[in-house]
Amino acid sequence: MKEELEALPLVNNEMSRQFELVVNGVKAKIEYELQKNRMSLLHTEVPEALEDQGVGSAIVEKTLQYIEDNNLKLVPWCSFVKSYIKRHPEWKRILAQGIQI
Repeated sequence: MKEELEALPLVNNEMSRQFELVVNGVKAKIEYELQKNRMSLLHTEVPEALEDQGVGSAIVEKTLQYIEDNNLKLVPWCSFVKSYIKRHPEWKRILAQGIQI
């Protein structure tokens, strides 16, 4: 992850059920649902102004770290999250039981 993105905080907007990463005043987000100890990641959205800067990967990585730090299990519905995990198979350790990627 780029150093300037690493320093930015991931915001868990529980009211909107989304994680947010604000870069240069522009917000990227991952929508989620939480059921008991399973977090489903539904959709990742990176505005055009932030494309090709590593923001999508940064928000996914920060979100996966949040899931692990909070002892949750991941259910990835979002295709971008799934492709990220395929490129970084070490994150398979947080997949909910029975989930294959």
